[in-house]
Amino acid sequence: MAIATHHHHHSLHCQNHNPLHCIVPSYILQELAQQGSPIQRERAQNALSVSDQTRTERQIIADEVPRRLLRLAGVVKQRTIYDAGFETQLPGRPVRTEGDPPTGDPAVDEAYDGSGETFNLFHEVYQRNSIDDQGLHLKSTVHYGQGYDNAFWNGKQMSYGDGDEDLPEDERIFNRFTTAIDIIAHELTHGVVQYEAGLIYQDQPGALNESFADVFGCLVKQRKLNQTVDEADWIIGEGLFTPNVNAQGIRSMKAPGTAYNDPRLGKDRQPGHMRDIYKGSDDKGGVHINSGIPNRAFYLAATEMGGCAWEKAGRIWYITLRDKLNRTSDFQEAAQQTLQVAAELFGVGSLEQQAVRQSWSEVGIDVETPFLAQPEPTGCMLAPAAIFRFLFNLK
Repeated sequence: MAIATHHHHHSLHCQNHNPLHCIVPSYILQELAQQGSPIQRERAQNALSVSDQTRTERQIIADEVPRRLLRLAGVVKQRTIYDAGFETQLPGRPVRTEGDPPTGDPAVDEAYDGSGETFNLFHEVYQRNSIDDQGLHLKSTVHYGQGYDNAFWNGKQMSYGDGDEDLPEDERIFNRFTTAIDIIAHELTHGVVQYEAGLIYQDQPGALNESFADVFGCLVKQRKLNQTVDEADWIIGEGLFTPNVNAQGIRSMKAPGTAYNDPRLGKDRQPGHMRDIYKGSDDKGGVHINSGIPNRAFYLAATEMGGCAWEKAGRIWYITLRDKLNRTSDFQEAAQQTLQVAAELFGVGSLEQQAVRQSWSEVGIDVETPFLAQPEPTGCMLAPAAIFRFLFNLK
C-alpha cells in the first residue's frame, strides 16, 4: 500500500523568515489584497506567497560562498537573462547572454541593460568587481510567475514579475518590474550588502539594508541619465505604477511619505525624521518604512555637496558599507561611520564632512565630529583644522 507523503511546498515569502528581498513591501500588497478589484486581490495574495515546489536549495548565505583566492586580472561583465515562461521555477530558460544583441523582448533587454548599468556604477566608480567583488555572474529571470506583482533578490539571482501587463489597461496597477532601472539596481545592491556589511533584515539594520539598496538604485539611475543632484527626481520606482493609481513611485528619498497615496495602495508610510520612527513589528520592524530616515539623510548630504551624487556622497556611503558596518549596525552607527569616512576621504572639517553631519542631524541623528570640533568661522580654528587635515592625509 502506498504511503501518503506530504509534499512540502517551499513558499517564496517576501515576509516572515525568508531572506528574500522584495521591492514591493508586504504592507502595500496586504492593502491591495483588501482594497483592490477581485483580480488585483488575487494577485496581491499570490505575490504575498509565491509557491515554488521545485525549489530545493535554500538561499545561500554570504559566509558559505567560497571566496576565490585569486582575483581575475581583467574584470569581465557576465550577464545571463532567463525566461521563466510565467512559471516559478528558477532560473528558467536562458534567452540572452553577455554580448548577445537585444532580443526585442523588453523585459529581457531591460534586465540585461539594468544589470549592466549597475555593474558599471560599482566597477567604474567604486572599482568593485560585480556584486561579490569577485566577478559574480549576474543572473536575472524575467516573466516570473503569472501576473506576479513583485521583483526579488534571493541571495544569488534576480527575478522580475510582469506586473499587470496581461490585464486590460484600465485594471492595471503595476507595470512590468524591469521598467524601472532603479528597481533593478536596488535589488542587485541587496547582493552587495549581503557580501559586505551583511546587515540583518530586521529593525534598524534591515532599514539600513533597504536604504543602501535605495541609495545605489538612485545612483545607477542618475548616472545613466547623467543627472546632477538637482536634476534627479529622487524617486524609487518611477514608472512602476500605471496612471490608474495615485503614485509617483514606491518611495521618495527627498520627501519620504509622499510617494503614493491611493485607496488601493494605502498611503506611503515612510518617516523622514527619527521623531516619527515606526516602532511596530510589521514589515520586519519597518525595514521598508524606517529606511525613509537614512534615505533622506543621504539625499540631504548629496544635495548639499552638489554635482553628481555618485561621486562624493555615493563614495562615502559605499566605503561605509564596504568597510565600516556589520550585521547589526543601527542608524546611529551608520551616521557615525559615514562621518568618519567623509573625514578620511575629504578631511576633518571639510565641506563634505560638514554636509554629512548636518544631513543626519536634520533627520534627528546627532553625531560627534571625529577628532575635532566643528571649525568656527573665525581665524583661530582654521589653522589647527588645516594642520589636522594635513596630518590625517599622511596616514
